[in-house]
Amino acid sequence: MKHLGWNCCLLGTMVLAAIPLLAQQPLPSAANSSPAATSGTTPVATPESSKAVGDKLSQLDQRVTAAQSAGDNAWMLVSAALVLMMTGPGLALFYGGLVRRKNTLAIMMQSFLLMALISVLWALVGYSLCFGGNGQVIGGFEHAFLRGVGADPNPDYAGTIPQATFMIYQLMFAIITPALITGATAERMKFSGTVLFLTLWFLVVYAPLAHMVWGKGGFLNASLGGKFPTLDFAGGTVVHISSGVSALVCALYLGKRTGYPKQPMPPHSLVLSFIGACLLWVGWFGFNAGSALAASSLATSAFVATHFATAAAAISWSIAEWIKNGRASALGAISGAVAGLVAITPAAGFVGPMPALAIGFVAGLVCYWMVTKVKSIFGYDDALDAFGVHGAGGTIGALLTGVFAQQVINPIFGAGKPVGGMDGHWGQLGNQLVGVLMAWGFALVGTIVLLKITDMITGVRVTEPEEIEGLDITQHGEEAYNLES
Repeated sequence: MKHLGWNCCLLGTMVLAAIPLLAQQPLPSAANSSPAATSGTTPVATPESSKAVGDKLSQLDQRVTAAQSAGDNAWMLVSAALVLMMTGPGLALFYGGLVRRKNTLAIMMQSFLLMALISVLWALVGYSLCFGGNGQVIGGFEHAFLRGVGADPNPDYAGTIPQATFMIYQLMFAIITPALITGATAERMKFSGTVLFLTLWFLVVYAPLAHMVWGKGGFLNASLGGKFPTLDFAGGTVVHISSGVSALVCALYLGKRTGYPKQPMPPHSLVLSFIGACLLWVGWFGFNAGSALAASSLATSAFVATHFATAAAAISWSIAEWIKNGRASALGAISGAVAGLVAITPAAGFVGPMPALAIGFVAGLVCYWMVTKVKSIFGYDDALDAFGVHGAGGTIGALLTGVFAQQVINPIFGAGKPVGGMDGHWGQLGNQLVGVLMAWGFALVGTIVLLKITDMITGVRVTEPEEIEGLDITQHGEEAYNLES
């Protein structure tokens, strides 16, 4: 009994000593009361927790995609507006100031008309012919009347913007291209003939070239299965060579203006032309940088290349003019700038700033030589030098693209694969030559045939008395400047 009493006392003392220690321990939580927590092993995720994490990641991915799409879409809509500004008011003012006063409204009206006419044709069949189907030469009719062109992207062309945005952006290229031709036919082509000819030209010349170079499966497409991958970032072959060569054919077919070259025919307002050229320079950022089809680093690269090439061409043209005439003219400077814009167009998304300067500088000299020397040697009347600037500038730009293009700027053929001559891929120069020859051939043959058809239906040239009086009055019944009011 004595030992039992001592044992009870000892046990009680131990219990009393343990109570404070137990009071200091936190209560186990639901999280660490699991077998895994008590055993010290890694927690096992439940199906419910995995699903919640997956849902959150999916939502985050959707938000990132939506933000990228919104940014790209905003840039592309702005770019579309900038390219439209290039036709009206840019080209309209540029050409409007270069003609004589009695033909100001007539030439501006041609640019404005094409903004409406090509838009309607584009909605009906133009977009589908250029970007529908996967033929080698021409698209199909799957998007005729803009069927299936809505908010969903077309992953073949631009996977982050609505197809409707891509469609309206490409429309602006289709508008300005035939408008460039009117520079060669200025002051002597019928308005009715202009409407019919350029309608046919858009369908027969522009649409096939656009599909061959930019359309899926096109013969010259560099990224979507072309047999001869021609690099044309924003339209050196499709826009400038086609319109410039067609302009030369039109000038030769129509013949010289009455009194040319004996009668002086100076621009009536270089101020208008100067404003137009500046608008073209600004709008061209949408033309070239917008062709990245996203608000990306590639758009930045194209923007930079465009600006530097334009500046270099304006300087080189002015230098050549200064050497020859002892002074640099405003007309020469703005003409040089446009030549630089033209030449960098096919290369903008493939070259860095220094090659862009070289392309612009060469283009200014070549185009100056074409306008001042070659034109006088052969005696053709390219009224506003559409061929000398766009035909020649587009050709030199397309060929130099094959020389200066680099995969570090745009790995269009795949990561690490050479693109142009600077990468060691001199074979690309051959592809560029094929693209140039195809554009020249389509423009030459197509324009001759279409001019013949137009001449038989409406006639192409105004009468001599109408030309002398001026196209503003004879074609539209109004004058640009009412000096009596």
